[in-house]
Amino acid sequence: MPSDSGATTSYWMNVHLPRFGPLAADTQADVCIVGAGIAGLSTAYHLAREGKSVIVVDDGGIGGGETGRTTAHLSNAFDDRYHHVESQHGEEVSRWVAESHTAAIARIEAIVQGEDIDCDFRRVDGYLFAPEDADPRELDLELLAAHRAGLVGVRRVETPPGTSRPLGPALLFPNQAQIHPLAYLKGLTDAVIALGGRIVNGTHVVDVEDGHPVTVRTHDGHLIRASAAVVATNTPINNRFVIHTKQAAYRSFVVGMSVASGSVPWAQWWDTLDPYHYVRIAGMLDEANDLLIVGGEDHKTGQEDDAERRYERLAAWAAERFPVNGEPVFRWSGQVMEPVDSLAFIGRNPGDNHVFIVSGDSGNGMTHGTIAGMLLTDLILGRDNPWRHAYDPGRKSLKASGEFTKENLNVARQYAEWLRPGEVESFDEIAPGEGAVMRHQLQKIAVYRDPRGTVCAMDATCPHLGCVVAWNSSEKSWDCPCHGSRFDARGQVIHGPAVTGLSAADLPSETTSATTPAKIA
Repeated sequence: MPSDSGATTSYWMNVHLPRFGPLAADTQADVCIVGAGIAGLSTAYHLAREGKSVIVVDDGGIGGGETGRTTAHLSNAFDDRYHHVESQHGEEVSRWVAESHTAAIARIEAIVQGEDIDCDFRRVDGYLFAPEDADPRELDLELLAAHRAGLVGVRRVETPPGTSRPLGPALLFPNQAQIHPLAYLKGLTDAVIALGGRIVNGTHVVDVEDGHPVTVRTHDGHLIRASAAVVATNTPINNRFVIHTKQAAYRSFVVGMSVASGSVPWAQWWDTLDPYHYVRIAGMLDEANDLLIVGGEDHKTGQEDDAERRYERLAAWAAERFPVNGEPVFRWSGQVMEPVDSLAFIGRNPGDNHVFIVSGDSGNGMTHGTIAGMLLTDLILGRDNPWRHAYDPGRKSLKASGEFTKENLNVARQYAEWLRPGEVESFDEIAPGEGAVMRHQLQKIAVYRDPRGTVCAMDATCPHLGCVVAWNSSEKSWDCPCHGSRFDARGQVIHGPAVTGLSAADLPSETTSATTPAKIA
């Protein structure tokens, strides 16, 4: 199955997912959900179970965004650590975080069983280990905080099993789980349709206007009116400033490597580094081998272009610790949104009454997406849910002011790109299938040469807030270094917060043999 969000292919993309037609006319529903990934379809499922009419709108296919690029750890071993959450938000919030992620795993298990979804759901143990170069006190702090958060089954072990060399002391988190994420989405899709829900693909949303009713506008000019709307697009496309100052976009990298069947147990592993490594067995490659998937090596979106080196480092890291066979058989990357205060944003969009968002998933996207399904259903139906306090998008996080300042200073520095020369002086320097940014007088031009040698040129200005995009040679996309917007090679938007693509541009007169794409509105 092709991906809507990049050129690499994940292990999960072998599932045949249904494809629905685009929206053909104005319509209405109780709830309009923008985004057909784990968060959007989980929310649609829960609302449809409550008897609400729902319509899910996506400009790509089912799971064509970041859900197909996850490693699908279902974990209550929170990736930003409970002792850190507790120090910033207090013990009660830490308990809500543990409770909600534990409940999300149980809810996925119940849905799998109740809807008879074949998605390789499996309960496994998880191990948080401290490598030799990490602070060993991290485990002591986390063990005590996890117990205070209610995870009393967490315990310390000498070293995790299943590795080719001892990893060192670790915390065992029992009753974690894992699934095939796109197979699970296929089951959710079937269930939503069976409950009377509607799904439309190939329909790009450009505006979500709060009101009574909410009005959702599409690129083709159609309107969807609903009592409530949920924006589940990984990062909000309806919020221009507020949320984007409180989170940052990162690319995370994954390799899949062969191990002899049975040589590595079904389990999960995470280290305490920052960024951390995350590992699991994914399934069978063939009769004799399983697939071990290993992730990490994160960097800020649009601020590096060295994916091959990162894949090589991941493979080398895995080979030193697990009994892998040969080179990686899969390589892919995905985008994660890192909130400055560790907690996701799930609830009412700040300033709105009937528009809800889910974002800031960090490394727990599958459980956060499921939490969104439960929490947003309660909020839309007017039911109380204590988790709303932890995930409130409008919360003030004074203790995270240092991280807030660091991330926003990083964004401010990206605007200096306007003062720098281009990466190339002529499109002749750009290899087929690659892109680069050129300078022409005061303008920065994003130039792509397709595999046949035809050149197209676009204004390199991200339409969200005006940063200069950068070429991602691994995913064949233009990535914004400020807030994580992404565009395909010809400028079509594939990831928000931007809602429009890159505009067409003219190359300098000496390169008039180039062709330019139609302007993307």
